[in-house]
Amino acid sequence: MASSPPHPSYILVALLLVLSHLSAPSSADAPRMLSLLKTKPLVLKYRKGRLLKGNVTVNLLWYGRFSPAQRSVVADFFRSLSSPARVSLSVASWWSTTAAYAGGPANIILGNQLVDSRCSLGKVLKNQHIVSLSSELTRAKTDSDGVINFVLTSSDVSVEGFCMNRCGSHGWSATAPGGKGVRFAYAWVGNSVTQCPGQCAWPFHRPIYGPQIPPLLAPNGDVGIDGMVIGLATVLAGTVTNPFDKGYFQGPGDAPLEAVSACTGMFGKGAFPGYPGVVPVDKTTGASYNAIGSSGRKYLLPAMWDPKTSTCKTAV
Repeated sequence: MASSPPHPSYILVALLLVLSHLSAPSSADAPRMLSLLKTKPLVLKYRKGRLLKGNVTVNLLWYGRFSPAQRSVVADFFRSLSSPARVSLSVASWWSTTAAYAGGPANIILGNQLVDSRCSLGKVLKNQHIVSLSSELTRAKTDSDGVINFVLTSSDVSVEGFCMNRCGSHGWSATAPGGKGVRFAYAWVGNSVTQCPGQCAWPFHRPIYGPQIPPLLAPNGDVGIDGMVIGLATVLAGTVTNPFDKGYFQGPGDAPLEAVSACTGMFGKGAFPGYPGVVPVDKTTGASYNAIGSSGRKYLLPAMWDPKTSTCKTAV
């Protein structure tokens, strides 16, 4: 069973919103105006830098309180990325698109997991705190080009820029414990369920603006965690294909459109701003999904830019 396309009235609302912007154009509205024109293929330029290919270890630092069930949902997602695809709508099939980028496939391996439930650096974090926390997962004395350290923050932790201009981020640092100068890639994603679910847990929550299409039911019954999976998928793909700022992206280096962020809001066929597209619906729970993990767990994963076609490729 698949979700039905939106009622024509929702499409009309979306069109009216676009037209209202056209009636009073500004620099911020320019991208919306371009969407009405015949656009060129989406191209993410490769800057010829190092990508994360081959075996890539993902380490996790759980910052704040997460239940075992919540940690299991995320851990199963990472384990499923490089597991043999037993079904057509698999997490591994979604991830296989990254193999079309230079250097071939990236085999994701779930590594160490640390828990900081007491929030050792407090509950209001700056960017430098994220780097510091992620460095705790780095112990090697040489460049860790095959490692990504993730910091996952709980719903009661505030992070600089969270809910204002980002739901997650990634970067790299040469700062490590003891001043060893180890280069490593890091990423951060937060649980938005109590802070900004309309921004960072959509389409499992009504958006804060735009057409108010009814939200989809989260496949694992947890709006915050299922929203985090979308964020994790986004920054993981971005990290693997642009880990050290010389990979694949479009636009300025300090605000790039990457493998998944270039395809924001697309989950199934027929997607448009405010509507995620047509995706399967679980007959028992009514939850929406488009990928199945190795353990049978279901996920809703975002579209990814496909270098072969220069288009955003959805899992279904």
